[in-house]
Order: sequence, then structure tokens, then C-alpha cells
Amino acid sequence: MKIFNNIQSYSPEKESILTIGTFDGVHIGHNKILTKLVEESKKNNLSSLIMTFFPHPRMVLQKSQEIKMIDTIDEKIHLFEKTGVDNLIIQPFDENFSKIRAKEFVEEILVKKLKIKHIIIGYDHRFGKDREASVDDLKKFGLNYMFTVEEIAAQEIHSIAISSTKIRNAILKGEIKKCNEYLGRNFMLTGEVVHGDGLGKKINFPTANIEIAETYKIIPKNGVYLVKAIINSEIYFGMMNIGVRPTIGGKNKSLEIHFFNFKDNIYNKTISVEIICKIRDEEEFSSIDELKIQLKKDEQFCLKLINK
Repeated sequence: MKIFNNIQSYSPEKESILTIGTFDGVHIGHNKILTKLVEESKKNNLSSLIMTFFPHPRMVLQKSQEIKMIDTIDEKIHLFEKTGVDNLIIQPFDENFSKIRAKEFVEEILVKKLKIKHIIIGYDHRFGKDREASVDDLKKFGLNYMFTVEEIAAQEIHSIAISSTKIRNAILKGEIKKCNEYLGRNFMLTGEVVHGDGLGKKINFPTANIEIAETYKIIPKNGVYLVKAIINSEIYFGMMNIGVRPTIGGKNKSLEIHFFNFKDNIYNKTISVEIICKIRDEEEFSSIDELKIQLKKDEQFCLKLINK
């Protein structure tokens, strides 16, 4: 997959088949569109193209840092790459770009620049200044500019309307199984392994402390989760604590993972961790010894789940 950091840098070698969207949380509805995109491109000898935006338009137009994204841009690139698409444009989204009228967007960008022959789009897609144009408008433009539009209906995407909002709500409530069902994959966190205070090692539960640089990334509700990661080409399972560690009087939120049967030094490495399910809420224990007892119970419970 070739990656282009703006529309201007993309030079199509042949006519393209396109899908457009923010793709916040590449979920099963999105995957239906992306699978169709790749299949149709091969069938019709077209170049398959995804256009997405960064930062998310809501971050720019609503000027809110409270909006949290399901995937970081790097995680999104990784997920797109797995679909087999030919090209990805990550268009910087700013106020100037948001003011482009629908007609200009179609004429100057889709037709002249991207050489679009066919567009596959979700039923609820809107575009142009103030979201002025709908999928029906796009179809009318297609008649004038000689491209076709294929609309993916809500019921075709899924029997329930999958939405990024539903997925975000599930993550914030710690409902990871529901989140993963919507995504059609495991929710992931990506970050650098940094030094902690060493408490885990002292109580025989050494942990990898994960620092996520992207402040816009959504983090699940505080609690203990079963996770897995690929480290040095090997799959390792573990249990992750998200929270403030109230037993030792902690105040700052941290992400700590105890990997089972793992002893390598991975400080300063960037790892991606898939969250499989929630084990329990974060609790405050009366002593470190009581915490150790609970951690052993958590480990046994996780190992039973893995063996299943």
C-alpha cells in the first residue's frame, strides 16, 4: 500500500475506485466497504484508493480535545494495509479544507486530481462545506462527471447500525467484548514501554508500563483486562491494569501489563496490545499482600480463559 500525506502528492497511474471517510475505529461496517473496494478494483482494473482525514474533522470544527479516537493514525494505517488496498491518502483537515464546496470538491479533487471512475460510500456520508451534500447529491454529480456511485445501505453493513459512537461508549464502559464484536477485531493500544516505579517486580508481578503519546486515543474504563501482544514475532498473553493503583495511593492513570512467561527487556520498544476482555474493576486493597493474592487469582483466571 502506498501512503500519500495529502491529495496534492497523489498522482494516479490509472483511473481509481475510491472510498472516503474518517474511519474512526475501522469496524465491521467499514471492512465491508473496504473489501468491496478491493474486489471491485481487481475486477475492473482500477486503482483502489482510500481517502481519510487527520486530524478528525470534529477535532478541528468543534475545537474539542474531549473527542477521543478509537484508533491512532498509525493503527489505522496498519488496519488499512491488511485489506490489500493499493493507495491511501491521509488529507490534513483544517478550516480551509472544511470550506471547500461540494461542487469544487467533486470537480477539482475527485475528477481532475484523483481520476475517479467509481465511488463506494456508506449510506450516511456527507461532504462539502457545512456537510452540505449527501450521497444522493454525489450520485447526481456522477451523472455530470462520468463516475458511478455505489451506496452501502445500513442494513447491508450489519443488522444493527454499527457506529463509532457505540464503540466509543462500549470502550468507556469497559465493555470490551461488545466493542470487539462491533469492530470485528480486538481493540488495541499502542505505546512505548517506559520505566515505572518497580513495584511489580518487587511483588513478583513485573510489568511493562505503556506510555501512549497520542492524547486523542480513547482509553478503556479503569480495571484489569486480558490482553495479548506480538513481541519479537512471538505471541504473549498477559493481564493489564488500567487505573491509578489506589492500594499504593496512586493518583495518575497508568497502563501496566504483566505478560505471562515473559522475561525479555523491552524498555523503549513500541508495542501494540490487543485487549481481549475485562476481568474486573480496579479495586483498592487493604495491603500489598492482599493485592498479591488477588493478582494470583487474576492470573489463574486469565490462564483458564487462554486455555479455552
